[in-house]
Amino acid sequence: MNLRDSRSYASESAENKRLLVLRIWITAAVVLGVNYVVWRWFASVNWSAWWIAVPLVLAETYSVIDLGLFGMTVWRSRQRGEPPEALVGATADVFITTYNEPVEMVLNTAAAANGISYPHQTWILDDGDRVELRAAAADLGVGYITRGQEWAGKPRHAKAGNLNNALLETTGEYILILDADMVPEPQILDRTLGYFADDLVALVQTPQYFNNVPASDPLGSQAPLFYGPIQEGKDGWGAAFFCGSNAVLRREALMQLGILGYVTATEAAVINRLKEARRVVRRAASKATDETSRFALAETLRAIGVALTQIGNGEPIGEATYLVQSRINSLSRDVVAKDLAGIALDLDSLELDDDSRGAGGNTDELVAHLSGAQHSPMNELEAVQRTVLAIDVGRSDEAQALLPMATISVTEDMATAMRLHASGWKSVYHNEILVEGLAPEGLDASLTQRLRWAQGTVQVMLKENPLFVRGLSLPQRLMYFSTMWSYLSGFANVIYLAAPIIFLTAGILPVNSYAAPFFLRFLPFMIVNQLLFLVASRGLPTWRGQQYTLALFPVWIKACVSAAANVFGGVPLNFAVTPKSGTHAERIQLGTIKWQILAAAALVIAAIVGLVRLVVLHAEPLGTLVNVGWVVYDLVAMSVLVGAVRYRGYQTEKELS
Repeated sequence: MNLRDSRSYASESAENKRLLVLRIWITAAVVLGVNYVVWRWFASVNWSAWWIAVPLVLAETYSVIDLGLFGMTVWRSRQRGEPPEALVGATADVFITTYNEPVEMVLNTAAAANGISYPHQTWILDDGDRVELRAAAADLGVGYITRGQEWAGKPRHAKAGNLNNALLETTGEYILILDADMVPEPQILDRTLGYFADDLVALVQTPQYFNNVPASDPLGSQAPLFYGPIQEGKDGWGAAFFCGSNAVLRREALMQLGILGYVTATEAAVINRLKEARRVVRRAASKATDETSRFALAETLRAIGVALTQIGNGEPIGEATYLVQSRINSLSRDVVAKDLAGIALDLDSLELDDDSRGAGGNTDELVAHLSGAQHSPMNELEAVQRTVLAIDVGRSDEAQALLPMATISVTEDMATAMRLHASGWKSVYHNEILVEGLAPEGLDASLTQRLRWAQGTVQVMLKENPLFVRGLSLPQRLMYFSTMWSYLSGFANVIYLAAPIIFLTAGILPVNSYAAPFFLRFLPFMIVNQLLFLVASRGLPTWRGQQYTLALFPVWIKACVSAAANVFGGVPLNFAVTPKSGTHAERIQLGTIKWQILAAAALVIAAIVGLVRLVVLHAEPLGTLVNVGWVVYDLVAMSVLVGAVRYRGYQTEKELS
């Protein structure tokens, strides 16, 4: 065994030991969590105060499920090490997406992209269609793409639409996607393109790292747990997903998604139209009284049924709809012929002379007689014909027939990655910082960014829930669902804030008692749970993330409610591009965290009232102390917002230090 092999063996051995320890902690935490929550449901719920007791145990159940999903994620945490050698002779495009970011920022990123060592073409994708940026791109020697007139009056789909437009105007086999502020290292393609030697790899994602974040990270911009153990864990399960920037994608895979999406959407439109036509015919058939109508409508129903069966069996849609239209045309001709023959007989039966049949004759008797004739099915047949002909095979409501990037959400990344995985493509998470970006430098901008992420994720959950997406393996379903599930924490956190307030102010206990059986189950669970994060994070800072998980409960709730209103009620989400540098406020804006301020005030008041009740009214001492401790934890977690509203940006902080 040579020195290199020896080092590799030692590294693999150490990694196996680390995973073993991690899995022991995961198992212990999940077992203790399940033990605790089962006991809570069956032995400790205070049913006399069910209105707070049941929501609290539901919140605890949510947290245990969340813990289980986290444990499963990091169970197969995968550290890939050195990447394969880059492909030789591949063609690559670098897309820099922008809308209203400062021109200097975009050009700085474009200049760095131009300096990437692997042969490529750099493109600025300007959704703002700015003349000065077009001219500057030409001076820099990079490509410039903006949308054409075909997008006028059509859905723009924000960043997804910008990327889809560029995909149809470029030809590179591989595409590096960068946000306007994400400055790449020269070796980024050399370090990522080697993974595409596997013909099934469609995506290589690298971390997002921000160079304008101080060590204290007051806005929680860095996400070391997500871009470390969590993405590595998803990678281990074959579910590392696209994060919107700093990723390389295979054009073939994206275009396949576009074609598949077009076929799927067209098929769905045809099926819906045929079902709509079938309902029209069935209603008419239930009212038909004469033989001609019943026959024509029955034959129409049969033709529609045959078409639906053919489409379900995978036969060409065009052929199926053509046969329906041909049959309806034939039936229409037969009905018209019979109607005309019937009218001729009616005229003959009235024994009118030629003058009476003319325009100048008295036609009142003729009209009265014909109006009593049996109803013709022509109206229904024409309605069916119009319905079938209205099938929009060309997607006239869209600027493009092919939409490779998913457009079902305000964040295109997760939905696109999920569709890639469902189609059999693979992804890679390469955990090496190869791009440095700019994080928002103000709380308001940071909250805007987080709200959009959460809204987009919840949109995907409501529109294409991964638990029911065909093609995904069970672990892949759970990996996507775990990220979506995490944004429901806002509702659980409201209960966690309300429970101690209710006990300290009103003496209403949501559990039967804080006796030994409670602490013997709760304390081991909480201790092992917190230690699990330390073991899983491998020394990376995670406390800031835990603070923001609680402190941003209004953002998570707003995201869930607004996404649901959008999906089920069509209420627009008002997509907003996240401001970056130079966006910090000159004065503290407390309005952005008004709900957190109210919650903190309520917690402080509740703690004071609880202590007064303990001293004056001799309230239950153990319960009071437990809930005061609970309040202190909540306040410490939300205290992160104090530094956040006082933050004045990275440059300002450096100048003051």
